[in-house]
Amino acid sequence: MTMPPLPFKPLLLAGLLLAAAPSFAQPGTPSRAGTYKDVVGEVFTVRGAQRLPAQPGDALQPADTVLTGETGSAAIVLRDGTELIVGPRSNTTLVRYAFDATTQEGNMLVQLLRGSLRYVTGLIGKLHPDKTEIKTPTLVVGVRGTDFIVETP
Repeated sequence: MTMPPLPFKPLLLAGLLLAAAPSFAQPGTPSRAGTYKDVVGEVFTVRGAQRLPAQPGDALQPADTVLTGETGSAAIVLRDGTELIVGPRSNTTLVRYAFDATTQEGNMLVQLLRGSLRYVTGLIGKLHPDKTEIKTPTLVVGVRGTDFIVETP
């Protein structure tokens, strides 16, 4: 017994499934700037009014703040390959981050209010060092090297 052809039902079903699927890139939704690679001790992500315990694999978004406790530290890899290693007793904010993987254009501003931060250059720092800044309460560092540590009291 053969079934009659159903040319439109599979397309209709596929359309319904796509319409019901969640959208992962909605306009206005903050994008993942990076990912926590390693977390030791007390580490929190402050996102708006939320204070979330950080875990390896968690997202870091533009405007997020990373807070570490007395023995806390975190290694974060941004989408362009930049590595941020946040030391104990630190308060660091990814103020601004944009990166287009197709054109390799981007910019970033990281603010270190307290503690220590190790920065290892990714594509933005290598290709556009003038668009990469680390800001502390007393100075702004323009990135011209590939690996450095910044500390504030």
